[in-house]
Amino acid sequence: ADAGYHVLAPDQRGYAGSDAPDTVEAYHVDHLAGDLLGLLDDAGAAQATVVGHDWGALVAWDMARMFPERINALVAVSVPYTPWPAPPTAVLEHIYGDDFFYILYFQDVGPPEAELETDVRASLHHILWSASGENFPRSGVERLPAIGTGFLDVVTAPDDTAVLPGWLTAADLDVYVQAFEHSGFFGPISWYRNLDANYTATEHLSADRMIMPSCFIAGSNDLVIHGRPERLASMEANVPDLRRSVILDGIGHWTQQEDPDGFNEALLGFLADLAELDDASARR
Repeated sequence: ADAGYHVLAPDQRGYAGSDAPDTVEAYHVDHLAGDLLGLLDDAGAAQATVVGHDWGALVAWDMARMFPERINALVAVSVPYTPWPAPPTAVLEHIYGDDFFYILYFQDVGPPEAELETDVRASLHHILWSASGENFPRSGVERLPAIGTGFLDVVTAPDDTAVLPGWLTAADLDVYVQAFEHSGFFGPISWYRNLDANYTATEHLSADRMIMPSCFIAGSNDLVIHGRPERLASMEANVPDLRRSVILDGIGHWTQQEDPDGFNEALLGFLADLAELDDASARR
């Protein structure tokens, strides 16, 4: 916004101040994308540059195939475009077998919510530390025995919740704790419960529909991409107009929080390039 852009930064459904419906189906991509379309309509914007981190990136990639006419550019953070070859839970079950994997653990309603809501501060402290670049390298949610384990058993963090990564302040953690104490974890976890339904709803939509300029930003220590060059290769092969892929050295999963300057430089550089191209086209 300080750079002169009109910015809309909503809490997505299930989070903080936005509605948190109590059915799993309410978190289907049709609704997630529909929320953002409604926001654009309310703002009177025919198009927008969509910027999304993690699940927000997945929604952005889906929107780009579902409603390409509403997106003039796309910035995905942390999660590249990597189309599933089959329903996601089937793929993950094949990969992990009997080993613990958090996405499979999240499929059943009840146990994950009960675990994470028992002590919201401790849960968020573990989640934020575990995926932080400062906690790298580390063993985590990838491949650990499933028997007798929950999500918090397989993510690493200091026992003292007052010990925070350098990029996270106590005041910021307080805000996150208050938000999740208000909304709970059912909504956020139900995003994962729609992976298969979202796959079914969008598998027929070709990546060729993503005609808008795109940019990818992530940290080198983000386990979404670290040691997984095939994910970046898949994005480069499938996204028609990928203009930039920026990897921030030493940064973990919380890209914009861990390195706000590096993130803003990458984002604003991409937007500036688009503006220059628009100006050049207008002068022709």
